[in-house]
Amino acid sequence: MTGGRVLDVACGSGRHFHWLVAQGFHVTGVDRDAAAVAPLHALGEVIIADIENAPWPMVGRRFDGIVITNYLWRALSAMLVQSLAEGGVLIHETFAHGQATVGKPSRAEFLLQPGELLRANAGLRVIGYEDGFLTDPPRYVQRIAAIAEPTPQETPRRYPLHAAG
Repeated sequence: MTGGRVLDVACGSGRHFHWLVAQGFHVTGVDRDAAAVAPLHALGEVIIADIENAPWPMVGRRFDGIVITNYLWRALSAMLVQSLAEGGVLIHETFAHGQATVGKPSRAEFLLQPGELLRANAGLRVIGYEDGFLTDPPRYVQRIAAIAEPTPQETPRRYPLHAAG
């Protein structure tokens, strides 16, 4: 999928954005912090938008990949699934229930409940999922990698062949 279109949600200063561009992807990053994303303009498309308090700025656009890390805005989940092209891959990792015992974020609204990423991406084919504790740095996370299955094509009609008589 090198050369595909990838969306980096809440991209910040572009840790994943840089890596994706280096792999040959056409990257679009979205973040509300204009100063943080300023250096990314030379590498790909950057959209400055407050995706929590304004309409989704990419309605109707489809991406071959979507990457979300350390970010959770539940109201956006369905829109992200809809923004995947057929065969597109979604990768999402963020903090989960239990994180408050080891650090920030600690507010419940920023922490995934058990199985929440599975439920939020129920329309996708899950190819990998984890929910647990990581040691370096210590944190509770959920991770999912899922694919938007291609729409099945209509099965062509099959007509039996008959020998001419």
